[in-house]
Amino acid sequence: MNQARLPIAVLVSGTGTNLQALIDQVHGREATIVAVASNVPDAPALKRAEKHGIPWAVFARKQYIDRQERDEAMAEWLGEHRAGLIVLAGFMELLSEQFLKRFPNSVVNVHPSLLPAYPGPHPIDDALADGAEEFGVTVHYVDAGIDTGPIIRQESVRLSGAKDPDQVLRRLRPIEHMLLPLVVKEIAEGRQSVAA
Repeated sequence: MNQARLPIAVLVSGTGTNLQALIDQVHGREATIVAVASNVPDAPALKRAEKHGIPWAVFARKQYIDRQERDEAMAEWLGEHRAGLIVLAGFMELLSEQFLKRFPNSVVNVHPSLLPAYPGPHPIDDALADGAEEFGVTVHYVDAGIDTGPIIRQESVRLSGAKDPDQVLRRLRPIEHMLLPLVVKEIAEGRQSVAA
């Protein structure tokens, strides 16, 4: 492949299994992960970045006056690393409109539900409370709403009688680890673009 690799930044809050999937499947191929940012100082995902020599930084909310100031600092840092696509991989905070304007139509998120069903921070618990038997994963562009941006790809799985959130998450993780890198590859190759 002769074309330049897409420079991406990954935002994380937790263990970083989706970051690892991106490292394993697209880093150094269709895309290059140029930066990893976290809102959690001791997020295990940062160790994954460090292990692979990827620059990382922490932007904890309590270090800033408000979310907007934090997002401005984070956007500036990501801009310095020339990130062309921002990938939210388990980043558990909303981003300000100012941040999204800095990277127009260039922020994607992976979410463990079949959006528009069950947006927000507890989709699996919400689906179980509803007695849902179909679960899934959505990769979507991020807008100013809560999980309301244009859907790029979805995959579903039927889990009849599911009651345990951890069990559902274990079934969804491999789907996340397949779907998110696939979407990043498609964007890098120009095969995906945001809906008008």
